[in-house]
Amino acid sequence: MPPEEQPGHLQGLTDRQATQRLQEFGPNELPGQQRRSLISLTGEIVREPIFLLLLACGGIYFALGDLQEAWILMAFVLFITAIELVQDWRTERSLEALRDLASPRALVIREGQRRRITGREVVPGDLIVLAEGDRVAADAVLIWSTHLGVDESLLSGESVAVRKRLRTGEAPTIPQPGTDAAAAWVYAGSLIVQGQAIAVVRATGAATAMGRIGRALETIAVEDTHLQRQARRWVVQLTGVAIAICLGVVLLYGLKRGDWLQGLLAGLALAMGILPNEIPVVLAIFLALGAWRFSQQGVLTRRLPVVETLGSTTVLCVDKTGTLTENRMAVQQLCGVEGGQPWCHALAHHPDETLPEPVHALVEYGILASRRDPFDPMELALTALGRSCLNGTEHLHDSWQLEREYPLSPALLAMSCVWRTESGDLEIAAKGAPEAIADLCHFTPGQWQQLLPLVESMAAEGLRVLGVGRGQRRWSAADGRLPSHQHEFEFQFVGLIGLADPLRPEVPEAIARCRAAGVRVVMITGDHPETARRIAEQAGLGAGRLLTGPELERMDEADLAQCIRMVGVVARVAPEQKLRMVRALQRSGEVVAMTGDGVNDAPALKAAQVGIAMGERGTDVAREAADLVLLRDDFTAMVAAIALGRRVFDNLRQGLVYTLAVHLPIAGLTLLPVAFGWPLLLQPIHIACLHLLIDPACTVVFEAEPAQPGSMERPPRSPVAPLFD
Repeated sequence: MPPEEQPGHLQGLTDRQATQRLQEFGPNELPGQQRRSLISLTGEIVREPIFLLLLACGGIYFALGDLQEAWILMAFVLFITAIELVQDWRTERSLEALRDLASPRALVIREGQRRRITGREVVPGDLIVLAEGDRVAADAVLIWSTHLGVDESLLSGESVAVRKRLRTGEAPTIPQPGTDAAAAWVYAGSLIVQGQAIAVVRATGAATAMGRIGRALETIAVEDTHLQRQARRWVVQLTGVAIAICLGVVLLYGLKRGDWLQGLLAGLALAMGILPNEIPVVLAIFLALGAWRFSQQGVLTRRLPVVETLGSTTVLCVDKTGTLTENRMAVQQLCGVEGGQPWCHALAHHPDETLPEPVHALVEYGILASRRDPFDPMELALTALGRSCLNGTEHLHDSWQLEREYPLSPALLAMSCVWRTESGDLEIAAKGAPEAIADLCHFTPGQWQQLLPLVESMAAEGLRVLGVGRGQRRWSAADGRLPSHQHEFEFQFVGLIGLADPLRPEVPEAIARCRAAGVRVVMITGDHPETARRIAEQAGLGAGRLLTGPELERMDEADLAQCIRMVGVVARVAPEQKLRMVRALQRSGEVVAMTGDGVNDAPALKAAQVGIAMGERGTDVAREAADLVLLRDDFTAMVAAIALGRRVFDNLRQGLVYTLAVHLPIAGLTLLPVAFGWPLLLQPIHIACLHLLIDPACTVVFEAEPAQPGSMERPPRSPVAPLFD
């Protein structure tokens, strides 16, 4: 920022004030997360009945002096404990990723001097200087800005850069990102894509909008899957049966033979024969192999149990930006008026055709009204279109030099660029809101009425509409100095450019497969309702109620429970509302899978039974909060994962049926010798070997079974249905 453009001589905080506030408010970072220790995890594992039985049998063998058998049993204990620890030792690093993202380096003004400091040293009251490419270090209110555009998609879900303006009054509280009241605020973690600004920090660390997401993550506990709960219930029920029979066997053996220690060993052997103690091994093997098969489909598994849960998903909540769409702006339509008649060229309808000659000038002057190396997503889209369609033509001017830029202002939502040509003359180009360009071109009311229906039809299709104008003549040295305002140029209207975040091409087919499989798809986004509705139509989401964040805010839980079954699209939602939607669906008995890629998606990703993050464009926070990560941002991989999840469950069910079936002969071979006074045929060491090595090895055969025919044409299994009929 040139010195003459600074808003006065700003002093900022003194070093003493900054030190005091750092002590008062703490570092500008998110608090750490409480983690379970290795000791606590191990304690949870060894409290399972099977581990207690193995320990008891090992203790008896030690008492009998049979050290070899005792140590073998202890080895089984260590083996199973290691498997469970590998499965459970999945530390959640969401807050660490949030801390890295929320605490970039910052340029501040202190004691009248600009200083570059670490983000964690920023305190409330600091003056931060922002420019293109900077990551905002804290929540702050603007006191000066020029041509400022901010990418807040990580927080709000809005894919288009947000134009900022100075506040008109003191806000009592920090507004929510993405709302109208947030126009004078910048938020920690957002990216400056255009312009410059100076802002006063109002919140740091956990008090920021990103910090609120961090606090929401802290309060969310990862729940067990239905299969885990069922397996635990079987073990508990069978443990009661096994204990009763075990006591009977001990009494029978002791009274008939008088050898109470051997009787206890026989009773424990029978208990081991009844208990499905190999289930943890079978589950671990099947889920690990399922995760490997997921990886072959480009899906990384961060939490093994969701491999099975994904196949029972009944509702898939998808974020629009970066999940259904490509999270980048692209030119969709080029329109204009010629001879009083409107014309349009839709690029989506002519993807492989060269641009017709009449639209060359529109693209040319759209690029000239942009910076040479832009950050702004819309300018990037224009430049990309020009490079792909006009390369090698006279419509690209790489040798021209930018002479002056006239930025956007609240009074005129248009910007102009003045370029010096090879001849030394100056060429002027402008772009901005259609009404602002019409104003610069001095449209008559009749001309504007001709253009307005075209603007409205483009906006109704969910497009971001820009008008483009060009100077009616080149500015030469004879014209004198450049004027101070854009209105002093004479502009000619060139046309309209419609931009949008395009739908991923594979999405409609993937959603159709989900619907055929009985999986309901709900789009939850921070975007404008009309934009969300248009994307939903393009994606084939079907008819469904459109619910907005403000409407959701006014609903109580009873009203939300009534309408949740009819909602197809939810727009203008805050991160906390995404989480509320997921919770409401879960309370209605749904198994929820949630996809997303931004920081604002992290709480909902963690709360859902299956959280799925986009790997390429997704943030670290989203990936760490999710259970599955799509290594390629290909929505079809998600549908393939659902199909694979159903196959894993079907095969796992067959494996568990076999596992339970083999317990009958094992229990019989343990009980019959006691009943008839024969020598014991199976000792605990034999049963442990059968259960923990031989049975799981045989069960793996079922894991390789192909998917059942029509598995993706049947509805998801009920989340409360028992595993066995």
